Amino acid sequence: MNKLPTKQRAQILSMLVEGMSMRAVTRITGVSINTVAKLLEDAGKACANHHDEKVRGVTGNRRVECDEIWGFVYAKKSTVPRAKNAPEGAGDAWTFTAFDAESKLIISYLVSGDRGGRAALEFMDDLRGRLDDRPQISTDGLKAYAEAVEGAFGGDVDFAQVVKQYGKEMGTDNERRYSPPVCTKVEKRRVEGNPNMRKANTSYVERHNLTIRMGNRRFTRLTNAFSKRVERHVAMLHLFFLHYNFCRLHSTLRVTPAMQAGLANTVHDCEWIVGLIDADAPERKKPGPKPGAKYKPRQKAAKES
Repeated sequence: MNKLPTKQRAQILSMLVEGMSMRAVTRITGVSINTVAKLLEDAGKACANHHDEKVRGVTGNRRVECDEIWGFVYAKKSTVPRAKNAPEGAGDAWTFTAFDAESKLIISYLVSGDRGGRAALEFMDDLRGRLDDRPQISTDGLKAYAEAVEGAFGGDVDFAQVVKQYGKEMGTDNERRYSPPVCTKVEKRRVEGNPNMRKANTSYVERHNLTIRMGNRRFTRLTNAFSKRVERHVAMLHLFFLHYNFCRLHSTLRVTPAMQAGLANTVHDCEWIVGLIDADAPERKKPGPKPGAKYKPRQKAAKES
């Protein structure tokens, strides 16, 4: 099978993590849409494996902020029953993220079809396995977090919830319904341990939700750029989060989040991600005789008299 040059594959990945759609990438690069889709799937697998292996042993009593960002696959949940040929996994796609407020590192993430207790517990279990010290965790007021944090961490955590209430700005009407709502009240609640309530916050992770939407065309609202298959939706997030942690310089830190957290010692690029893809690719086997086929020795050509 022919393979694109490393530089061209890196260019395609760079376009994807900068918020371009797959169709836009094909128009600019001239590469087939199937080739871009296959590269995204391979990148997703390689990035997921690298994140799972390297983003562990995070120490230093981290202040972790957790939140969830909404998206959908193929169709919104309310329209899936009447959608034509809806694939498995169609509907809401919630992405849980655990954000280190100090290093700006995405420690853990999970894509789920809902925000229920099972998904929250799976998310917190994964987060617990990547931390070595007792963290302070801040979340919004989602009820599922309370049981999930207790189930994953037990009493070895300082946990607070930040409950924000939103209201309608005076003088607004339905023409401005796409503007963000106005926060009218913030209430902080101690749930477990002894958290520093002054540092209990979700502003950093909420701001990072904007970064996710800017770097993933699939999260752009009111467009047809949403994911059509859940596998590619998840693969794009694997790619984006690895690129964010290991390749993207943070404007405040002047280093990557992985470097700030002590998980890397240099800035990587998309060609490095291509190297991860090639390293994860299975070795190509030489073609041999089909199973059950009898071996026939090649006959020598008769010499001309």
